[in-house]
Amino acid sequence: MGKYVVRRVMLGALTALVVSLMVFGLMRIAPGDVALMIVEGQAGEYWTQEQYEAIKLELGLDAPLYKQYFDWLFGFMMFDWGESLYTGQDVWEAFTDKIPVTLELAFFTVVLSVIIGIPIGVVMALKQDTWVDYCLRIFSLAGLSIPSFWLGTLVIVAGLYFWRWSPSIVYIPPFTTEKWGEGNLWGNFVQFIWPCLIGGYVSMATKSRMMRSTMLEVLRQDYIRTAHSKGLRNFVVVSRHALKNALIPVITVIGITIAFTIGGSVVTERVFILPGVGDMMVTAMSNRDFPIVQSLVLFFAMWIVLTNLVVDLSYGWLDPRIRYD
Repeated sequence: MGKYVVRRVMLGALTALVVSLMVFGLMRIAPGDVALMIVEGQAGEYWTQEQYEAIKLELGLDAPLYKQYFDWLFGFMMFDWGESLYTGQDVWEAFTDKIPVTLELAFFTVVLSVIIGIPIGVVMALKQDTWVDYCLRIFSLAGLSIPSFWLGTLVIVAGLYFWRWSPSIVYIPPFTTEKWGEGNLWGNFVQFIWPCLIGGYVSMATKSRMMRSTMLEVLRQDYIRTAHSKGLRNFVVVSRHALKNALIPVITVIGITIAFTIGGSVVTERVFILPGVGDMMVTAMSNRDFPIVQSLVLFFAMWIVLTNLVVDLSYGWLDPRIRYD
């Protein structure tokens, strides 16, 4: 087990290193000159070469590429993510201000997708080929087919047309903070309920269909028939014997959802005007603010690697037969 964890951690670190090299390289070869964009924004069309060179020197763009890369990578590990090229704000400080919004959105999205998707999958398996199964399969298939940004836009349009409702353009924190001001738990709930429901509905579709397939496979096993023959109630057989084994493949899907909900918050935060890390990423990409883009992409990569490691280790707890030799 210990060797397996070490191997996975080393593989994850190598993956993050490759991602960092790719992101750094892509940001440097992308069209446009960041220093030129900044000097034109400051001095207009009458900028001088001296001003341009001063901006490059200030940003460290005059250094060799390998030095720029290692300085950024070391700074990232030391939580020194540099400063925004446009606002001058410390990137790590801006990240810590916005990540609670994204984590709140991701947490409730995953929770809703699990508490909706898994029971639906179990019911579909127990009611196989009945009208209940067909209705729930259509409901799940719609979640797979509808893009979250389109569904979010549809909810906003319907809210405006029928109930004169629109999402708040100002973030409402659940508790009072120095950054966001006075908190309002109910206002925060109202602001997050629709984006979380939409994200949870789209995410639960894969879980419910996977749960149905694995549950049907488990219910056909000999030990399930043996449990029924002993006179155990159907609820006990399903909850104690079938559900835990059927959850193993679903855990993988849940882990993928946790990993990609953080990165996938870009669309939801833009649609519902939530000032999270996803919104921060879109703004930075449109401005070619590469200190922010580089750091956030590497953070997303490390988050996915860590989530996959936790999911792999959870298999041994769910099924003692699994070993990591």
